[in-house]
Amino acid sequence: MTAFDMLSEPIRKYIRDQRWESLRPIQEAAIQKIIPNDTNYVLISRTASGKTEAAFLPILSKVNFKEQGVKVLYISPLIALINDQFMRVEKLCAYLDVPVTKWHGEASKGAKERLLKTPEGIVLITPESLEAMFVNKPHNIHHLFSTAEYVVIDEIHSFLGSDRGVHLQSLLQRLQKINKKKFSTVALSATISDENKYAELKDFLGDPEHTKVIRDTTPKPINAVFKYFEGTTSELPLDLIKDLYVRTRDSKVLVFPNARGRVEEVAVKLKRISEKVGGHSNYFSHHSAVDKEVREYVEFFAKKSVHENFCISCTSTLELGIDIGNVDEVAQIDATHSIASLIQRVGRSGRREGKSSNLFLYATDRWSLLQSMACWLLFKDQYIEPFPVNDQPYDVLVHQLLSIVKGSSGMTLAQLLEDLTTNRTFKNIKVEEISEIIHYLTEIDFLEKLGNEYIIGIEGEKVVNTKDFYTLFHTPVFFRVISQGVKIGELPLSTQTIIDQNVYLSARIWKIKDIDYQSKKIEVIPAKDGKKPLFFGDPADTASKIREKMLEILISEEKYDFLDEAGEEIIRQMRKDFSVYGIKSYLTDRPLFSGNNKLTFYSFAGSKVNKTLHFVLNRIGISNQLYDSESEFELDFSKKKEFILMLKDLNLNNVNLDEALTELIEHSPDILNFSKWGIYLPVHYQIKLLKNRHFDFEGCNEFIRNLNFVENQ
Repeated sequence: MTAFDMLSEPIRKYIRDQRWESLRPIQEAAIQKIIPNDTNYVLISRTASGKTEAAFLPILSKVNFKEQGVKVLYISPLIALINDQFMRVEKLCAYLDVPVTKWHGEASKGAKERLLKTPEGIVLITPESLEAMFVNKPHNIHHLFSTAEYVVIDEIHSFLGSDRGVHLQSLLQRLQKINKKKFSTVALSATISDENKYAELKDFLGDPEHTKVIRDTTPKPINAVFKYFEGTTSELPLDLIKDLYVRTRDSKVLVFPNARGRVEEVAVKLKRISEKVGGHSNYFSHHSAVDKEVREYVEFFAKKSVHENFCISCTSTLELGIDIGNVDEVAQIDATHSIASLIQRVGRSGRREGKSSNLFLYATDRWSLLQSMACWLLFKDQYIEPFPVNDQPYDVLVHQLLSIVKGSSGMTLAQLLEDLTTNRTFKNIKVEEISEIIHYLTEIDFLEKLGNEYIIGIEGEKVVNTKDFYTLFHTPVFFRVISQGVKIGELPLSTQTIIDQNVYLSARIWKIKDIDYQSKKIEVIPAKDGKKPLFFGDPADTASKIREKMLEILISEEKYDFLDEAGEEIIRQMRKDFSVYGIKSYLTDRPLFSGNNKLTFYSFAGSKVNKTLHFVLNRIGISNQLYDSESEFELDFSKKKEFILMLKDLNLNNVNLDEALTELIEHSPDILNFSKWGIYLPVHYQIKLLKNRHFDFEGCNEFIRNLNFVENQ
């Protein structure tokens, strides 16, 4: 029996009405596996290959929606993605007369009330909205989802390796506990390629023995052009903007700079050029600080623009699968921190069958060019960096512990321990450790013990009774930006938000005239003084494999057909600069430059190893300055001999790290900013978080052990 024949008649009619010539490979495979089995599946296939339908076609054919209760729960990382997928899923479900409900902070109250009155069909929800229900209306969880048969997780790669992902794992475990029978999970991803990581991916879904991966390996041709324009941190080079304009003026384009301010700069400058030369006016900016209605208009405009070209300058808000129709080209400005992010972005173009994806990458710094090349070459070798695994999520445990207590009318220690120890998310945290954390939370008044039961304490109430509680990520404080009574968008409170400073927002430049901290409002007027707006990026960790590839490029003589002349010249110069070291192995040899009374060490190590080495060197009395994007350490020239000898003899297994990390936490408490809930843990658990998530002492130790200094001749 063919995959098409296995589908229910209403679904077959939907496919005929859509005039599909055939099913996509991932859809064929998913239908044949999901319909006859109750196994969990992870569907891995490139962007725009039909993964959503690959999950829903078989599920809708299989599930009996006439039975009472919500039968399918679709979990998405973004509200915007839910709103987008809602239309696709609703159109499909109309053939079965199955209701579809959005459940998030911006969704219709009436639709939610109807669902509560008559639980049925499919619900689209974010983890945070699910958490809010567990905390505030736990009876609704039972009422709505205790008969769920399927959970579909979209863009699962966006959860992996993060606290938010661990949070989702815990929520799935808690959902499974209240379910009358075991539900199956289908997860969707575009960017997981390392088969060695499938075990961890299966473990994420909570039942590795009954989880299988279906991967469509059909290649997607990608045309790439890398261009180099020397720039500064304050402003993009005018020649780059002009080149970008010429290359994209007759296309549908997404441009991905790496910072929100730069997103606005690109939109403003391209629009100005277009106005001068009589081009189209469809230049937009799209990021989380742009007003929601403006963002939705931009998405709607792009989706309906069959005959009109457009250019959207955006952050990762358009990196995930929001459908904005067909995009011809993607431009990336400077290096992404990961291969996964680069490929996710490139995949937004050439979505039509038989079309190539097109990437223009612009580098404004030589190290950014080198890193971009490394990411691209590794991807062509079918390598995508693995996601980090958080085996002992003590900070998420704190959050879930408070959530469980808040959602109950009081719990005994035995009940709490039972709930947490049977949750596979916390399987590597000992029962004694959980007890100790509960005791500590009681000491700091986050919990209070009444008789044999725990309730939320006075200090805990201040945290639990806020919207911010439902998230595992830090939410920046956003101020409304108003001009003459009209809301322009929002800006996060930062060093940039000062009176008379110019800022980019909604593809225009504004001058800040007033800041009302009490009402969280910024008053602006159009800027006409020509003063350059400032913006600040948020650097992320880069993997060791990428840095090693950067060094491999520098000691190679290979030429690359995707580089322009300026890029070729920069790489030639860098190769010449590093040729003085006589590097033989990119795995172990590392340059040490002596000259001009200066000592510079190039580690070509991942960000975590660099941060660890920086910390260790300072701890043992060798002061240094780290520039992570260049993997460059600057040291006092007089410490050269000491530095070389120290690293040759150093074994981090013999260093009292706990004492050093305790002092670090005392003197720099913001070191824990990567963990929203870690600050509520006893110090020795905060130390564990630093060891596991911020630093990489094991990786650093191995790096030092294999290190071979090569000095300039």
